[in-house]
Amino acid sequence: MWGSLPATFVKGFHDEEQVRRMEYRQLGSTGLRVSKIALGGATLSKLFSDDFDHEEGIRTVQEAIRSGINYIDTAPFYGQGKSEELLGQALKDVPREAYYIATKVARYELDPRKMFDYTAAKARESVKRSLELLQLDRVDILQVHDVDAAPSLDMVLNETIPVLEEYVQAGKARFIGVTAYDVDVLKECAERGKGRIQVVLNYARYTLLDNTLLRHMKAFQEMGVGVVCAAAHSLGLLSNAGPQSWHPGSPELLAVGKRGAEVCQQRNVELGKLAMYYTMQLDGAATFLIGIPNRKLLRINLDAVFDGLTPHEQEVLQYLRENVFTKSYSWGSTLSTVNMFK
Repeated sequence: MWGSLPATFVKGFHDEEQVRRMEYRQLGSTGLRVSKIALGGATLSKLFSDDFDHEEGIRTVQEAIRSGINYIDTAPFYGQGKSEELLGQALKDVPREAYYIATKVARYELDPRKMFDYTAAKARESVKRSLELLQLDRVDILQVHDVDAAPSLDMVLNETIPVLEEYVQAGKARFIGVTAYDVDVLKECAERGKGRIQVVLNYARYTLLDNTLLRHMKAFQEMGVGVVCAAAHSLGLLSNAGPQSWHPGSPELLAVGKRGAEVCQQRNVELGKLAMYYTMQLDGAATFLIGIPNRKLLRINLDAVFDGLTPHEQEVLQYLRENVFTKSYSWGSTLSTVNMFK
């Protein structure tokens, strides 16, 4: 059954049929009603692929929003500003009321020695630059990137977040969020910042490989924070193409992902679609954030949202769950991902 139109619907811009087919959910206590699938900005740069096509990326963003995706997430770290710059170019031709956009502070450079900076001065400078690159006078959500890599949560709560609160008070942002790979640190930060933090983003912790996010889902819901569940593909591992050479997974984990991809290739199925479909069955998350660098992948993922899996794809997914992805894996911590960019 088709749903009602969200507040972000713009007649004459959107594909109304697709927007009505999209599911929209409340993002915690923010009042924002966001699309079940969200557009991740990491792949809108060369962070994941040197072959990234800038113009195709722009067209993908525009088609995604027309198709009913109304939540976009980016960060200065993604291409060292290139993702935000591309979004600025893409969104020039999109009505501002048609989408919600989130960006981040605290993670910046590829060099591990300069990657993280949680100081107030850097956060202030970062938000100013993000708004310039995005060509916007405000964003909807400002997030502290990877709080599990911070020197301490005290610094996040007492130095970084107060700067974001300044931007909220000035009307340059509406809500504040925190992101992390480590679900325990994410929960602690949300609890200590209760009332100040409205959104949490966790990545690669509810996938065919890892269900750790379930540990604290109830707690997040009880706190009234919106949960953004990101990286259903586990940074490219759960796809037929496979991950980049820098993927932080253990040899065992990489071997399991490769086996899954081989099974899907043999059966003429895209593992990425199965992975996305599986993750989207998680109760409690407001939106599922995925990197979509081109329109082909956009359509595959929209197909998973709108039409689910074919009987053949369901059979392959069941086979994978019973024979390949038989336990939960973790690659350690956010800090273990730092070396991947050396």
